[in-house]
Amino acid sequence: MMKKIATLALMAIFISAWHLPTTIYGTIEGIVSDNSGSPLIGATVLVKGTTNGMVTDLHGKFKLSVPKECVTLVVSSIGFNTKELKNACVGQSLNIVLEEGVNLEEVVVTNEGKAKRAKKDRAAKESERRLYAAPLNRSDFAMASGMSITAPMDQPLHNTEDYDVINENRFFEVTQNPLSTFSIDVDAAAYSNLRRFVNNGQLPPKDAVRIEEMVNYFDYQYPGPQSEHPFEVVTEISDCPWQPEHKLLHVGLQGKRIETENLPASNLVFLIDVSGSMSAPNKLPLLQASYKLLTDQLRPQDKVAIVVYAGAAGLVLPSTSGANKPKIKEAIDQLQAGGSTAGGAGIQLAYKIAKENFVKGGNNRVILATDGDFNVGASSDAEMVRMIEEKRESGVFLTVMGFGMGNYKDNKMQQLANKGNGNHAYIDNINEAKKVLVNEFGGTMFTIAKDVKLQIEFNPANVAGYRLIGYENRLLNKEDFNDDKKDAGELGAGHTVTAMYEIIPAGVESKFLASVDDLKYQDNKVKVATKKSAEFCTIKLRYKEPDGTKSQLIEKPVMDNKIALDETSDNFRWAAAVGEFGMLLRESEFLGNATYVHCKKLAESAKGMDKNGYRMEMIRMLDVVGSLVNPELAGKE
Repeated sequence: MMKKIATLALMAIFISAWHLPTTIYGTIEGIVSDNSGSPLIGATVLVKGTTNGMVTDLHGKFKLSVPKECVTLVVSSIGFNTKELKNACVGQSLNIVLEEGVNLEEVVVTNEGKAKRAKKDRAAKESERRLYAAPLNRSDFAMASGMSITAPMDQPLHNTEDYDVINENRFFEVTQNPLSTFSIDVDAAAYSNLRRFVNNGQLPPKDAVRIEEMVNYFDYQYPGPQSEHPFEVVTEISDCPWQPEHKLLHVGLQGKRIETENLPASNLVFLIDVSGSMSAPNKLPLLQASYKLLTDQLRPQDKVAIVVYAGAAGLVLPSTSGANKPKIKEAIDQLQAGGSTAGGAGIQLAYKIAKENFVKGGNNRVILATDGDFNVGASSDAEMVRMIEEKRESGVFLTVMGFGMGNYKDNKMQQLANKGNGNHAYIDNINEAKKVLVNEFGGTMFTIAKDVKLQIEFNPANVAGYRLIGYENRLLNKEDFNDDKKDAGELGAGHTVTAMYEIIPAGVESKFLASVDDLKYQDNKVKVATKKSAEFCTIKLRYKEPDGTKSQLIEKPVMDNKIALDETSDNFRWAAAVGEFGMLLRESEFLGNATYVHCKKLAESAKGMDKNGYRMEMIRMLDVVGSLVNPELAGKE
């Protein structure tokens, strides 16, 4: 083992020396633009005769460290003639203009995965799979040096996965905070990601556990819409399984189901990360298998383009009819991993291609597949989010699919999906790919309602306090509910959304409700009519049509029908069991009587038909996780 570590360390030293100049004399900076003065994003700027280079950022700018005072720069960008600048010197600020080219020098990907330089005219090249030149990756260098490889060299040697901190929702007193407002979330990435940890014999990090995504991973048998709205709202109230003196409010949305053959035509762009970090078997190879499953779902009226990015971005396949599946799959099969990760340039090019092939009234969508580890050009969370917020105004939606482990950037994937009118899935195996891209094709790929927000007003005569379970990163200000400029979640065809509130009924003493001093300048008085009302709360919901700008409003009062827990629907008990599972994983301060044994019994009572076996899989996971935690929390007897 020590020998392997020493070998890896030695290789890292060689690689670092190979990629970087031995000395840094100074820096040269500048802007690369086209004839019209528009900046070229993702253009490659290289010191001639070396692998020392970089790509331009969102503004076409670069700043390159060089080993001597003056060098020759080679500047290239897809669709433009390569340009050489001799005697580019330290301290200069260059304004480089590239001419649009007829004969382009680019890299053609071959079956062996090696780059061959070829010059072809533009007409012939439209049918080729095209990819920017990228520096040799670490595995290539090791092989060229005659070194033996004992581990995947493009994988991180330590865990650098990133998750945003989750501050668990607390209880609010209704007289002080009667409104709860949040955006829906149909994503289910957190569940398949935590399953990956459990299958590896580990507990997931607490901040990887997003309870709403666990709950929404599963199908629920809700009735379809019976009105002009594209979804139905259903509610149910009963005793809270882990805190019997409390109530549990279950809210479900069922999106309109549309058969695949009746979906509008799709204009899809597969945006694929082929950087060095994607070389592991659970990354690019799984990604390729997943995209081929999706390709099998395409119809002749659908079309697909493929954009890839590594050190820069390139078009591998121009927009191609779904009738030509062999051509699409061939392009997918040719992909190889290597180089750094210019995610920003890839996103820019993918949206450009999507706009060029836009289908009015159709499903226009970029499908990004990556581990999220962007490190060239626009890579910071702020830069990426601003870019995606700008792009969503184009009418192109976004699906983000995460792959791999060790360097997985969950936080970045979440932000891209949330801000890009999109959804987020984590693909840990081919069965998950089938679930997301085949079984749930309509829900994943076709949006029936966007900017869907819920606002619940609780009746202080019947409710003393409430807590929204999950949705911590989807909370909105109460003023956001009526603001049509405020972004919110999307609902796909046939998708279900489920949310739960733990309720403290009026008259129940609870340690979870912190006291608040009386207001000095105003009173919080309950209306006389309210005291006589049997309503627990009123649910208000706003949504827009996929291409709309003005929201529509739905309102629905909710009554407590005094249903015992064992008489509730499978929907209610299953969602409650998943929520309890998530609270246990997060070691919530609101666990009450929750244990893994209790959670498993509740889940078993609500397994139902379980056509695809997803519920039984979670029940088995409860046994595994219970064995990983301490006996007290597991509830062992």
